[in-house]
Amino acid sequence: MQVLYKDSDILVIVKPAGILSERAEDKAGKSVADLFPELRIFTVHRLDRETAGIMVYALNKESAAALSEQIRGGEFSKKYFAVLRGRPVNDSGILEDWLKRDARKNMSFVCAEGGEGTKQARLEYRILSENQGLCLADIALHTGRTHQIRVQFASRSCPVYGDGRYGGGSGELALFAYSLAFAHPASGEKMSFTERPDPERFPWNLFETEDYSL
Repeated sequence: MQVLYKDSDILVIVKPAGILSERAEDKAGKSVADLFPELRIFTVHRLDRETAGIMVYALNKESAAALSEQIRGGEFSKKYFAVLRGRPVNDSGILEDWLKRDARKNMSFVCAEGGEGTKQARLEYRILSENQGLCLADIALHTGRTHQIRVQFASRSCPVYGDGRYGGGSGELALFAYSLAFAHPASGEKMSFTERPDPERFPWNLFETEDYSL
């Protein structure tokens, strides 16, 4: 587990794919907390088990409350790289949908605006490069809904590569949280972290280093 930053208030890591963001009784497998048994960590945001990338954890209740307040206030910036099967109609744009989660199936679906149990989902994207029928997208989340990136692009016939749940085929899910920015919960200092996905792993290796504009 790669640690990008640690002090008495927060822990910033690069979560590998296959590790749970937090312990869950209904899910088997290791969580981030299991890999840091010496720490009491508080989860303030999540990544899907299959998604790798940067996460911040609070190390006390006060920091957890402060970070959670930033998330509610839209002051918590998260950006992702995704490799898509196919290509969106436009090279860049904003995707807005209403999503409803089916907890039993652990899936989200695009629904009619304002339907019962739905939540608005919004993201901004731009296409960075294209190769062999796949394209590399830079994505900024404006909301944080369950499987949001995966279902919004899948609903437009360009699912994330390796996302068997939403039509992206087999393989490792090509979704990586590459940028995280927030204010330190104690000092208020602006903090920003970036990291690239492994350039030797498929399908990330289909694109040149300069395509990944951090």
